[in-house]
Amino acid sequence: MARISGIDLPKNKRGEIGLTYIYGIGKSTARRILKEAGVSYDKKVQEWNDSDLSKIRNIITEKIKVEGSLRSEVQLNIKRLIDIGSYRGMRHRSGAPVRGQRTRSNARTRKGRRKTIANKKIAPSKG
Repeated sequence: MARISGIDLPKNKRGEIGLTYIYGIGKSTARRILKEAGVSYDKKVQEWNDSDLSKIRNIITEKIKVEGSLRSEVQLNIKRLIDIGSYRGMRHRSGAPVRGQRTRSNARTRKGRRKTIANKKIAPSKG
């Protein structure tokens, strides 16, 4: 069982895919780590020996910010935007999309479920 920075990596996946289960490591970063450690991309996680695992673990702890520290940094950045009252901070505060997406027809993930508003009743006309 390969355990890196508090995450159990899936045993039967290729190395570059297995590393992406760690928050803060994508496919390109995983490839860079494996290249630096001298481990093949196609080698499955269960085939890594102890020296491979220790090399990978050292590279991740020394050079890359992952998991808890990265999550807290992201949250602090968002809090800073909200505190200074920037446009992006206001969008974060109101729960609207932050990166310029349209909100008239989409953005349900960010805005939540639809809030249906009933139509106003029209007064009957005389005559």
